[in-house]
Amino acid sequence: MSGSEIQKILGLSRQRVYQLSYQDDFPAPAAVLACGRIWWTSDIEEYKKTYRPEDDDEL
Repeated sequence: MSGSEIQKILGLSRQRVYQLSYQDDFPAPAAVLACGRIWWTSDIEEYKKTYRPEDDDEL
């Protein structure tokens, strides 16, 4: 999943997703490609359950 998909799932701005992606508690990227970093969907879903539990019903 790309940063733009994470924005939609977490309901955050592009800048905020970028900031979070460099914090220790955010999942590490699955790969770094020429077009940018990508994450496993399951890692982002788990992050959302842990850090944004009020949004769980929107997954």
